[in-house]
Amino acid sequence: MSSSCAFIGLGVMGYPMAGHLQQGGFTTKVYNRTTAKAQKWAQTYHGEFAETPAAAAEGAEFVMLCVGNDDDVRSVVYGDNGVLATMKQGSVLIDHTTASAELAKELAQACHERGIGFLDAPVSGGQQGAENGVLTAMIGGDKEAFDRVNQALTCYAKTREYMGPAGHGQLAKMVNQICIAGVVQGLSEGLQLARKVGLDPDTLINAISQGAAGSWQMKNRYKTMWEQHYEHGFAVDWMRKDLKIALSEAERQGLSMPLTALVDQFYAEVQKMGGSRWDTSSLLARLEK
Repeated sequence: MSSSCAFIGLGVMGYPMAGHLQQGGFTTKVYNRTTAKAQKWAQTYHGEFAETPAAAAEGAEFVMLCVGNDDDVRSVVYGDNGVLATMKQGSVLIDHTTASAELAKELAQACHERGIGFLDAPVSGGQQGAENGVLTAMIGGDKEAFDRVNQALTCYAKTREYMGPAGHGQLAKMVNQICIAGVVQGLSEGLQLARKVGLDPDTLINAISQGAAGSWQMKNRYKTMWEQHYEHGFAVDWMRKDLKIALSEAERQGLSMPLTALVDQFYAEVQKMGGSRWDTSSLLARLEK
């Protein structure tokens, strides 16, 4: 008998993630702020939708969230219409939202008081990874809860790493975004120079991508960056939200992150250029404006 799940939030990530869950044999009921999208999902995947987060979570063994930010998470967790109002003892709340580590600790405590397991499980891999079911999940929280929900997570997360107690999944995701920001800026500056001096991009990347300069960003984004195509899912607005979380945590820890702070401001310039919805490789557009 399959486990029943609820999935709250059907954005570019959540929509296919919930679909993989339903197709993987987990009876899934969804909620989305825009009901029409929840109805469309239910028709597409032969699942169910609910009018409130509480209604979606009622009776579910696992409840997944994938919304925008800390405040969005709180809005679907707490209150009469929030998932905690109807989640049963022994169920597990899994938050896939990229949010703060402080929120994860808060939710872990709120769940513990109700006999509910909690995992902060932000994901990496973008829209393409969600659609193909090959995301990476960085997971913090109760190890027993992780072991219970692991099979369900395989439906859309190819890699699932247990990082430690509540908040550690979010901290790992911060590190992930910090590393991406620096790599994309370096790649953008390199491609800018290559164009200026007349190097052939394909020959160049073939030469340097096999060595120490190589990266996922280089192999998967150099061509579209060169052609000035910035429509690949993970938007600048979202990256700025994530970097703000990381920089706030760094400040809390007494750490200086000058490169991350600088790249965050470069993304602010891209937003001013009208690139809020461009993907994160659009740092090159700022250099070539």
